[in-house]
Amino acid sequence: MESRNTVVFEDFSPAMVEKLGAEGFMKELCNGFRLLVDGDKGVITFESLKKKSALLGLQNMSDEEAMCMLREGDMDGDGALNEMEFCTLMLRLSPELMNTSMKLLVEAVVNF
Repeated sequence: MESRNTVVFEDFSPAMVEKLGAEGFMKELCNGFRLLVDGDKGVITFESLKKKSALLGLQNMSDEEAMCMLREGDMDGDGALNEMEFCTLMLRLSPELMNTSMKLLVEAVVNF
């Protein structure tokens, strides 16, 4: 039985890529980053994630879940997510996108 406090991630990413294309999808990921970023620090911090998570319908996200998300995406060890780390994390959270990432990479390079 699933806990009522569990954040359920429904993977809309493949549908968004299909509708927006690779470039449009990446722009939307960047918009998501800007929504959650700490304006003074330029990164997503624990505080900015907790404060702004309700904008994404995640108002019940626990402190532990927020810290887990930051740890999962934090590649440089600074305790926060920069834009690249956030976008990478969002792609990693989408198993279907990971399976088709080569197609997206090729499309992005061709359209560049």
